[in-house]
Amino acid sequence: MECVFVQVRCVPGETYRVAEEIVRRELHSELYSTSGDFDLLVKMYIPKEEDIGLYINDNLRTIKGVERTLTTLTFNAF
Repeated sequence: MECVFVQVRCVPGETYRVAEEIVRRELHSELYSTSGDFDLLVKMYIPKEEDIGLYINDNLRTIKGVERTLTTLTFNAF
């Protein structure tokens, strides 16, 4: 599994609905509400055989109310 962090900007007024849908789809390991340019921070584990970009586009970006995402890939911990 590949660990990635995805910041999600939601359409105004849709953050709670987007968060509920992320939980319903079981896409996350951890999910946080954040301040700043993005509304949510999603920690996800993506199967190694999946293309990360396609997986996010097909599973997260398809949620109504998601305006923009920013993905951070992780590497070995120190």
